[in-house]
Amino acid sequence: RLKALEIAPDHVHVLVEHGSQVAIHQIVKAMKGRSSRLLRQEFPHLCKLPSLWTRAYFYDTTGKVSTARIMAYINDPHHI
Repeated sequence: RLKALEIAPDHVHVLVEHGSQVAIHQIVKAMKGRSSRLLRQEFPHLCKLPSLWTRAYFYDTTGKVSTARIMAYINDPHHI
């Protein structure tokens, strides 16, 4: 479940709630794959590129900070 999303010129912040049976790398792969397909459909010149995304990603759990605080950070336009 997508809880928050912020797109910056050079990175993306996403807050996702998911069950323990789904691995984080599966979520990242699905998001990158779907977004790449949709972007290439809308902007055909992107089909010339071998890849739109790198394989890299960073994740952390919300155990140390409340979900509300993370959502506030993602939704704050001043941290870009």
